[in-house]
Amino acid sequence: MNQRDLVQETRERLRDIATHHQPAVFTTSFGAEDMVLLDLIEQAGLAIEVVTLDTGRLPAETYELMQRVRQRYRTAVRVFYPDAEAVARYVERYGPNGFYDSLEARKACCAVRKLEPLARALAGKRAWITGLRREQAVTRTQLPYQEYDATHGVEKFNPLADWRLDEVWDYIHSHQVPYNALHDRHYPSIGCAPCTRAVTPGEDIRAGRWWWENPETKECGLHRRVG
Repeated sequence: MNQRDLVQETRERLRDIATHHQPAVFTTSFGAEDMVLLDLIEQAGLAIEVVTLDTGRLPAETYELMQRVRQRYRTAVRVFYPDAEAVARYVERYGPNGFYDSLEARKACCAVRKLEPLARALAGKRAWITGLRREQAVTRTQLPYQEYDATHGVEKFNPLADWRLDEVWDYIHSHQVPYNALHDRHYPSIGCAPCTRAVTPGEDIRAGRWWWENPETKECGLHRRVG
């Protein structure tokens, strides 16, 4: 499929979600894939709420992009923050950077800073849109376009599931879509600052996320699949 047809197919997917699965929400971390979806939603003026999770530990470059998005797009991005008391309890138990010490501690941090805010963002929604792609990780090779998320009771849509990385960047460059400056510094996947590093040539695109763990555990729980 050529780029024009691929983009048109994705537009139609988003339009169908907005028409038949209201209320719908798109969660963005402002990665390259998410910027493609945000641009498509904005262009079409779709009735899809756009939200992001501010963990409190994001890189400065992500906050800079958030500001650029605010200035460029009419679509407002609603921000969800972790519960301050829950963060305080985590730090008291594990320390501010305790996520390096064990998988349990890292998952506990993600639960406080991501999972609980996500639950609030998805409450009452019928559709959840993400920028996930099959190429991104060994945990995502079987990613479908649509699946039911039993944890949150919503239909989950991955409109870019079958896009290649070069197709993502072709869209960004051809439409002058703003993107995170860290991508130009060999950060293909960007999360919280302490848990993200640059990758070297030949490394997997998710190698910079939680690099001290095994590839099979490199999910925060936002996109856990059952079965």
